Amino acid sequence: MAKIGKRTAAAREAFAGKDSLSVEDAVALVKSNATAKFDETVEIAMNLGVDPRHADQMVRGVVGLPNGTGKDVRVAVFARGPKADEATAAGADIVGAEDLMETIQSGKIEFDRCIATPDMMPIVGRLGKILGPRNLMPNPKVGTVTMDVGDAVKAAKGGEVQFKAEKAGVVHAGVGKASFDAAKLAENIRAFVDAVSKAKPAGSKGTYMKKVSLSSSMGPGVSVDIENATGN
Repeated sequence: MAKIGKRTAAAREAFAGKDSLSVEDAVALVKSNATAKFDETVEIAMNLGVDPRHADQMVRGVVGLPNGTGKDVRVAVFARGPKADEATAAGADIVGAEDLMETIQSGKIEFDRCIATPDMMPIVGRLGKILGPRNLMPNPKVGTVTMDVGDAVKAAKGGEVQFKAEKAGVVHAGVGKASFDAAKLAENIRAFVDAVSKAKPAGSKGTYMKKVSLSSSMGPGVSVDIENATGN
């Protein structure tokens, strides 16, 4: 059996017996135990009463966190001509067309968000098997297939977070850094939960939000009172 380190043991002890906390108390607990040598990401995981294998139960969307994510998001844009120039001016890290497609096909994926103008989708469509599993495929439903590439790049760089339910009905995302002010983290968390709440699909039956948990990159998780998180 692997030996548990002192830091991990201390964190587990601090979290023991604590659940269904208010957002503020959960944030305080997570922040106080984020003691790694780097600025840990505060992560949220939401267990939803949906089966994403059914189209009418898919949960997907995007939310702009009011205080950003604290992460430097690398953005790639498929565009040509003036739209390529617009993307570059807005701060896109990589801009291209067929050349970008070939780079991705070679296995070089050096970006966290992919945006495309509608006319580029025949090219981007060839990359479905590569980008799809990584949740990087541009999609008009979350604003990443658009003619407004400048605004899309700025939004991605400014703290916009995409979310999508996984097989077990779990949605997870980074909602800030452990170094963030506690009040700003709490505001980000409630904004994210609100967005997922509003994305409730028509096919969802019974309890939609089953559990909400917070953790840091290297720390254990703690459950959050759902009513407190949703403001109900």
